[in-house]
Amino acid sequence: MLVLFETPAGFALFKVLDEGKLSKVEDLWKDFSSTDSARKVVKLKAFSKFENTSEALSAATLLIDSKPSKGLRKFLKAHCDGETLAVADSKLGNAIKEKLQIDCVHNNAVMELMRGVRSQLTELISGLASQDLAPMSLGLSHSLSRYKLKFSPDKVDTMIVQAISLLDDLDKELNTYAMRVREWYGWHFPELAKIVQDNILYAKAVKLMGDRTNAAKLDFSEILPEEVEAALKEASMISMGTEVSDLDLENIKDLCTQVLSFSEYRAQLYDYLKSRMNTIAPNLTALVGELVGARLIAHGGSLMNLAKQPGSTVQILGAEKALFRALKTKHATPKYGLIYHASLIGQAAPKHKGKISRSLAAKTALAIRYDALADSQDNTMGLENRAKLEARLRVLEGKELSKSAGSAKGKPKIEVYDKDRKKGGLITPAKVYNPSADSVMGHTENEEKKMSIDDQTEEAAGEESPVTEGEKKKKKKKKSAETEDGAEPEDTGKKEKKKKKKQADNEVEDVELEQSKKKKRKHADVDEDESETTEKKKEKKKKKKKAEE
Repeated sequence: MLVLFETPAGFALFKVLDEGKLSKVEDLWKDFSSTDSARKVVKLKAFSKFENTSEALSAATLLIDSKPSKGLRKFLKAHCDGETLAVADSKLGNAIKEKLQIDCVHNNAVMELMRGVRSQLTELISGLASQDLAPMSLGLSHSLSRYKLKFSPDKVDTMIVQAISLLDDLDKELNTYAMRVREWYGWHFPELAKIVQDNILYAKAVKLMGDRTNAAKLDFSEILPEEVEAALKEASMISMGTEVSDLDLENIKDLCTQVLSFSEYRAQLYDYLKSRMNTIAPNLTALVGELVGARLIAHGGSLMNLAKQPGSTVQILGAEKALFRALKTKHATPKYGLIYHASLIGQAAPKHKGKISRSLAAKTALAIRYDALADSQDNTMGLENRAKLEARLRVLEGKELSKSAGSAKGKPKIEVYDKDRKKGGLITPAKVYNPSADSVMGHTENEEKKMSIDDQTEEAAGEESPVTEGEKKKKKKKKSAETEDGAEPEDTGKKEKKKKKKQADNEVEDVELEQSKKKKRKHADVDEDESETTEKKKEKKKKKKKAEE
């Protein structure tokens, strides 16, 4: 049996001298405790040295993928005729067996044998010192890791992560600087903040104008529209701002130049990010845009990590705090995260945003996987999916979604509207009020028929001959008797209610009469008192006159 052992310097083939010791795996380590005992177990048969680092790197990369290199195949063909080969990787043994028809062995005894050979490697291979082996392994590991990172520079998504992070930082700094310019120059010309709303135009106007007294002489046509320029010049003449020294104005102008340089660099960075996104993730860019796509990649860490996520995770990516808060408090989970800022969700009505975000997340997950794993660099898939989502949005906003929409049956059939037809059947005519359905309390159907017949006979008799008063009284007595015999207990209840109502009405009338009598009595008493007082006054006057006389 031969043992294939890989070293940083090359491939080594060891001949197993005593195969019987492999049956005792637990005691095998004792045979490699010293160099003399190790040489009794295995012996170096052949060694294939790497010519340079590039050959060592290519052989190592192929071994990682469980594939034999060209030099290894030649080496094994030359030294493994009719021998079984012990290998450390079972997949590599299968590949050698398929290509070279060499029987390979891989088990626990072989792995224990490999450990023993590795411990006594420098003693078993003459000319390979431990001082030389350590730098060889270090250099090979460095070059191997460097080779793993070296793939197509067009697919490097770390640049996108850095660019979108810098863009967000620039936006924050730009806003703070612009607000500082407005506050600082507002002491000198406070009316300008309301006239010029845009921060960049404000900085340009301040840099050009300087002192507000110069506004009337300057031309702002390149910066501002005519209406805004006229309002600026009028406000500068009657401004309430304080006077500012030339040194302060110079510092304000320097800050304005910083704001303008930041805005120019931000525009350049956005163009760079747009080009990188169209190169690395064209389908993702077609669906959600450059900024949202770049933020998704930055949040996921890389395009490959994002491709491993399902559509449901892509939908709420960026809203993790809200998701876990909702799960903790048992409330509704969020419907969207970073994907909310996509233009398709912005176009949807509030009630349709959840549906569109779910559909968009599913299509976005497919587009990310296509961009990460496919070889083609076109955005046809993203454009097709965007068109489908826009059509679905129009359907949701225009009319209710039919049963066959979105399924494999195809487009729904549009039927001609017919006012007399509804869901396959004719519409029944509207119901008319039926007075015959009214129920009369206390009368049965037979009694109603009798009453109607009696009325008809009475009318006929009235037309033919006049009825006397005695006959009328007799008929009334008969009717009352019939009703008393066939009346239900409901009639008695009604009569009692009527009696109670009449009694209550009579009591109310009596109370009102008593109150009116009391009022009349009071008025009469008041009149009597007034008459008495007038008589007393007259008597007093008469007595005074008599006394004077």
